Amino acid sequence: MTRFVFPLLALFAAATAQAEVTQRVANNGNLVMEDVPEIPADIVDSLNRYQNVRSGGFQAWTDDGEGLFISTRFADTSQLHRVDMPGGARHQLTFFAEPIGGVERQPGGSTILFTRDAGGSEFSQVFTLDPATGDAVMLTDGESRNGAMEWDRQGRRFAYQSTARNGASNDIWVMSPDAPGEAEVILESPDGTWWGPVEFNESGSRVLALNYVSIADSRVHLVDLDSGANTLLTGGPDAPSVNYGVAFDDAGDGFWLITNQGGEFEQLAWQSLEPGAEAEIITNDIPWNVDDVQVSHDRRRMIFIVNENGRSAVYLFNPRTREYRRVDNIPTGLVGSAEFSPDDTRIAMTINTASSPSDTYVLHLGDDPLEHGGLVRWTMSEVGGLDTTAFRQPELIDFPTFDEVDGESRRIPAWIYKPAGEGPFPVVVSIHGGPEGQARPLFSSTYQMWLARLGVAVVVPNVRGSAGYGKTYVGLDNGYQREDSVKDIGALLDWIETQPDLDADRVAVFGGSYGGYMVLASAVHYSDRLRAAVDIVGISNFVTFLENTQDYRRDLRRVEYGDERDPDMRAHLERISPLNNVDQIAVPMFVVQGENDPRVPVTEAIQMVQALREQGNTVWYMNALNEGHGYRKKENRDIYQQATVMFLEQHLLN
Repeated sequence: MTRFVFPLLALFAAATAQAEVTQRVANNGNLVMEDVPEIPADIVDSLNRYQNVRSGGFQAWTDDGEGLFISTRFADTSQLHRVDMPGGARHQLTFFAEPIGGVERQPGGSTILFTRDAGGSEFSQVFTLDPATGDAVMLTDGESRNGAMEWDRQGRRFAYQSTARNGASNDIWVMSPDAPGEAEVILESPDGTWWGPVEFNESGSRVLALNYVSIADSRVHLVDLDSGANTLLTGGPDAPSVNYGVAFDDAGDGFWLITNQGGEFEQLAWQSLEPGAEAEIITNDIPWNVDDVQVSHDRRRMIFIVNENGRSAVYLFNPRTREYRRVDNIPTGLVGSAEFSPDDTRIAMTINTASSPSDTYVLHLGDDPLEHGGLVRWTMSEVGGLDTTAFRQPELIDFPTFDEVDGESRRIPAWIYKPAGEGPFPVVVSIHGGPEGQARPLFSSTYQMWLARLGVAVVVPNVRGSAGYGKTYVGLDNGYQREDSVKDIGALLDWIETQPDLDADRVAVFGGSYGGYMVLASAVHYSDRLRAAVDIVGISNFVTFLENTQDYRRDLRRVEYGDERDPDMRAHLERISPLNNVDQIAVPMFVVQGENDPRVPVTEAIQMVQALREQGNTVWYMNALNEGHGYRKKENRDIYQQATVMFLEQHLLN
């Protein structure tokens, strides 16, 4: 092993001066590892097939409706491909070192808009792509953060979100791809919240716009491009609620939206554009969130997707009669990215199940808006030669926690994956990020790899603050209630002790982003009940995080975590931050970070690693210099996964 001077992180000088740190690099110097042992060849070999799983998620229809564009990985990153028939070959169209992001095809034309950043910075730029030649042209300035593109219905111009005006404000711009230098702002963000376009009306004179303030507060506005008027349609500070615009209706005098104004859950609704109008709830008999709604080009039918306790249910909807009917031939799993074909006779979508990665399917439609035909699978993604029928299926469970609802213990939902054989099994508790995310029973080669190689059970909880269970549940961890979600992990550890097939003496915690904070906080409060902890791009100090996260997202995070500029809240955030309680951590820690992370800056990892080393803790550290908030490049992800398995073998199993 060799030692070298870390090129970018001067803050490590104090740490390395007081303790010898073994450092090595990989992937042309882009992956830096400190105190991470050499990975044995048997780990590399045994994980190879799990690390060569691909997916084929739907992105857009071709302009003639005969083919599909999908995103898949043939080399190191996911790129855009075209598929011309079910099971057909994938024709690669982009060949960048960085993965592509959002994709929008021009209505009535073949030009494709797509986004791409550099090194995981998330400062995405908007490009045009000619799918016939593969030629790509950057339209935005190369410096700002851009995305959320929406074409007008004639395909002449598009609206998009951008920070180009001052680097911090999330404004809405309009641009013609033929004249990028003439792009103009149509809505300036008056504060630190996020604004983005939803849809143009038929003439292109008005735009539905979304103002996202927080997970519990979003608003729909109407922007008049001729007069510049900006009218609030629904939502607002006086009575915060969730409101996501979907589309104008057929007549153009109302719009479809998703809202939770009618109760706990986010439901499909319609509202008039007249001043003072109220939303009319349509799906009030479905006690779950409506996740996504798409409208056909002729406005005769719609599709919406419901999150039923983590699994997707798909419905067809007749907007004229307001009747809807569940589609009965969708595999059990997760459904997303639905889009009508140019002639509105089919719907393409991405489906992911516990035993198959994301693939593209096409649902054929009948003459009646509520009728459908067969579901055809267009892509069959490779799974490294693995027998996915042998993959272990997750089970939905719940466990009691510390507080009560209606006189009974609150129940926390979780998914549990158990390996073959008899227990008691060691346990990895995998905590999702967000914090407003939701653990769902998706395909995970990582979990299956752990089950097969390590023989562990994986428990994936949806602690309070998780989305999908109503607006009360999602708000239970806000502000001064932050550590209540950590108490839910303590309750989960209590539940594990009651399970005869789980080994409560061998438990590890694993998580990324906010889940990384939860890992660190769990190590603070429950080190005596844990064997190992893996923190990926986690928050170690809420004050330094809020002060150093990118300008364009700082106010959005203050709504969730609290405003560090308020003295009382600052004191609270300092009190609960893991960095300020590091003396209570007594468990081996693996910290994983991306150098270019715009959300949780690399300094969050540096200061935690340094503090752990200063008190003599076992800590491995990995930093990818060409990544951001998580690893998107296969060569980095492979080594990180191999090192994680090695870490768990050494510290959880032994």
